[in-house]
Parts: sequence; C-alpha cells; structure tokens
Amino acid sequence: MHMIRSTLFFIYLIIYTIPYACTCLIIFPFLNTNQRYQMAVGWCHSILWTLQYLVGTSWRVEGLDNLPHGPAVLLSKHQSAWETLAFPAIMPRPLCYIFKRELLYIPFFGWILGMLKMVHIDRSQGSKAFKSVIRQGKERMAEGSWVILFPEGTRIPVGKRGKYKTGGTLFAVATEVPVVPIAHNAGNVWPRNSFLKYPGTVIVSIGKPIDTRNLSASTVMARVEEWIETEMRRIDPHAYSPQDDILEQY
Repeated sequence: MHMIRSTLFFIYLIIYTIPYACTCLIIFPFLNTNQRYQMAVGWCHSILWTLQYLVGTSWRVEGLDNLPHGPAVLLSKHQSAWETLAFPAIMPRPLCYIFKRELLYIPFFGWILGMLKMVHIDRSQGSKAFKSVIRQGKERMAEGSWVILFPEGTRIPVGKRGKYKTGGTLFAVATEVPVVPIAHNAGNVWPRNSFLKYPGTVIVSIGKPIDTRNLSASTVMARVEEWIETEMRRIDPHAYSPQDDILEQY
C-alpha cells in the first residue's frame, strides 16, 4: 500500500508541478515580489494537501508563539525534502532560503527560484560571496522576510546528528539578529533519498529565539545544536537510544 500511494503521489507531483512551474514563468514578470512568493507558496500548500490526503502525512507545529516579530534567522534540523517545501506554507512570514547558485540551473525548480527574492551563493567568489550574502540577507529581512538555513548542510538520517556548520550563525552575528532553532521528525514520513512516503504526523517544534549580541558564531551554534538535538529526543524518542548518546560524547 505504501508503494501504491507513493507512486500516485509521485505521478501527481510530476503532472502538477511542470504546468504550475510553466504558469509561474509566464505570470511572474507581471507580478510583484510578494505576489510571486505567494504563488510559489500556493504550490507548497497543494503538495502538502495532496500528501496528507493521498499518503496520510499530516503535521503539528509547537512553539509558534516563540517566533519573533522582527528580523530573525531560522536554523532547522534537516532530515527530509518535506521541511523544504512545508516551512514556507506553515510559517507566518515569507522565508528567504540561502542556497548555492548551482540550484538555479535545475529545470523549472531552479528557474522559479531565480525569479523569487532568495539569496544564492556564488562559491567561486570566495570571501566576496559572504559579503554578498550579508547584503542580500539584510535587504530581505528589511522587507519583512526571515532568513532560513539548515546548519547540518545536508539531509541527515533519522536518529543521527550531522556536523553543525556555523554559516548561519556567522550571518546572524554579522547582521545582529536572533536565531530561532527548529526541530522536526519529517524523516519518519519522507525519508531522505527514498521514493516511499509514509503516513504519520510530523512534529515541528520551534524554540525560543537566541540572542546573538556579544556572542561568537561558534557559541551561538553550540546553543542551537544543543537545543535541537535535545528536542529531537523529546519529539522522536524511539529514534534515539541511550547508547547513541554515550557514543556521541566521545
């Protein structure tokens, strides 16, 4: 049954996404930035709705009241493709993803990204790249968006901990905005690199903002990592064992 439902979802994803993307490419030049973003988020809502009623995947958000009213950097656990498309749909503010420039060349997906006000990194520019990210990020936050990054860099298997990189906290410290840690267990329903999707409820837990003033990027990241990994063991206790925790200490 999981295979049948996953196959139907995949067929829907292909049949629906390509025409939707083509429509966006035609209409976007006539829309302002906010209208473009809302149209892209409409696709996210549609995918989540279909995933819920076709596969049985739902979600629950805890800690929405922890989100600040002003600029912030969201730093999230990364287990799945689910959070990438779900966060724009469930967050109360527009999100600005920071991503490598190469993604712009992916047909349809990358083309749409290029027409949205996101922040892309040209790694060939070396130190200039980070200055460009700060400049673009400040502009996006001044316009009311939150910047979002996945500090582990890549999708991590359920029950595992990736290496938390300080890029997101370097940005937050440089722009003097708080960071908001986010934990979730989406890997249980949409495992990384897996065709199969599973029924269940994704728990998204949002932590309290961490002030970055007068702190180093490494100190802030240590606090983010501690909160996320501790929270992961609360929302998904069956994925972790005491033995794993002991091994991580060495």
